[in-house]
Amino acid sequence: MFDHTDTAPPAEKIEPFEPPKRRTAWSAADLMAEVFPEPKWAVPGMICEGLSLLCGPPKVGKSWASLALGLAVASGGKAFGALDVDQGEVLYLALEDTARRLQARMRTVLAGASAPDGLTIVTECPRLDRGGAEAIDGWLTDHPRARLVVVDVFAKVRPAPAPGIGAYEADYAAVGAIKRLADKHAVAVLVVHHVRKAGSEDFLAEVSGTNGIAGAADATLVLKRARGQADGILHITGRDVEEIEHALSFNPANGTWQLLNGDPRQLTATDNQSTVVAWLRTHPGSGPKAIAEGTGLPENSVKTVLKRSSLDGWITQTRRGQWEVAEDGTEAEELW
Repeated sequence: MFDHTDTAPPAEKIEPFEPPKRRTAWSAADLMAEVFPEPKWAVPGMICEGLSLLCGPPKVGKSWASLALGLAVASGGKAFGALDVDQGEVLYLALEDTARRLQARMRTVLAGASAPDGLTIVTECPRLDRGGAEAIDGWLTDHPRARLVVVDVFAKVRPAPAPGIGAYEADYAAVGAIKRLADKHAVAVLVVHHVRKAGSEDFLAEVSGTNGIAGAADATLVLKRARGQADGILHITGRDVEEIEHALSFNPANGTWQLLNGDPRQLTATDNQSTVVAWLRTHPGSGPKAIAEGTGLPENSVKTVLKRSSLDGWITQTRRGQWEVAEDGTEAEELW
């Protein structure tokens, strides 16, 4: 059990909470007749009850994002500066930070506001197979109004793999150890994790480890931001969330990520891509030769941009050799 006792007055006594036993088998007719409660969201449309991964490269701003989310949920404020969240208690396992650093970050994010009472911050936790799971389970049992648990980072609590099992099975079992807690208490658990150095067209393939990591999670969020830039993209996919991308901007003055309006792909467009798309907006139906002559780009470069932009959903080929901007953002049909 996590202990943060001090000289503050004792909290109101809460009767021990025992989660209801989950039913695991039905007839088809019984299942169709069952009425299930709506899932609880920590952040509507983004982080639902269950296990979600928040992945990104080192120093991209994952810890700032997860701390701000914890503060928003604990106070019933706004996530990413725009999304109203229901208030609930939060357990934040900041396992790579010192108390001094956390205090400084909280001062930055709170910007003079009072710290919410509903946020419990822990800087040390055993690995899940050495008492960590029991500690988290005990905290959730004592805090039935909990809405979010943040684990920053996964590597600090990851259980040791069982002897003789493969890498995929080990990864799946490690994530499953946290997921069982989320499912037992019907709470959102956000686990911070890294991505591999090599990029990929599929953001799920960038999650560090085998496919067992993302496969065991209910949702995966991948935060990307070019080094030295303030803007980034949050890619989201999962079992209970819509696959979507959100454009975000990082504000170092208050340590928060802000949700932006507009097409998130604009944040990662290359100069050539932006040039070709701008040309097609005013000259729809142009082919590679006309685009090259109009923009001054080499025709081979234009063809490469058209190919990549069609796969990204920027543009569509209306007929062979004629292109236009895909205003609805749908993926273009590949007619090459």
